[in-house]
Amino acid sequence: MASDALGPAMPNVTLLAFDFGLQRIGVAVGNTFLRQATALTVVSGSSSQAKFNVIEALLKEWQVSHCIVGVPCHPDGAEHAMTVRCRRFAHQLEGRYGVTTSLVDERYSSAVIAARRGEVIDAKAAAIILQQYFDETL
Repeated sequence: MASDALGPAMPNVTLLAFDFGLQRIGVAVGNTFLRQATALTVVSGSSSQAKFNVIEALLKEWQVSHCIVGVPCHPDGAEHAMTVRCRRFAHQLEGRYGVTTSLVDERYSSAVIAARRGEVIDAKAAAIILQQYFDETL
């Protein structure tokens, strides 16, 4: 998995970021020119394949070659079961679609969103993950 950041040699590359969950996957979009993340959609489906079908359509629509995947950890940085699942999801993106992926620590992405009770925050969390990537690497 590529861990190198996109450099200034790529002035306008579109990225998708994913806040992976077992029920829903939040998706955000942004590009390296503006370096501004925007919540895009929430992917849900009755099966993993149904979710990957939607993701494939998004990758084609936005012509994406680089994805960011949020990876959760315990507050002390220790990994847990969801950490492994998110890493696996990133590997699946690479294997299925030939995109490069970068991982971003998402420990506090959902916590910083002021969401109303019952509001789906997954796409907003993905936007925070992508913005964190832009702020830290570009």
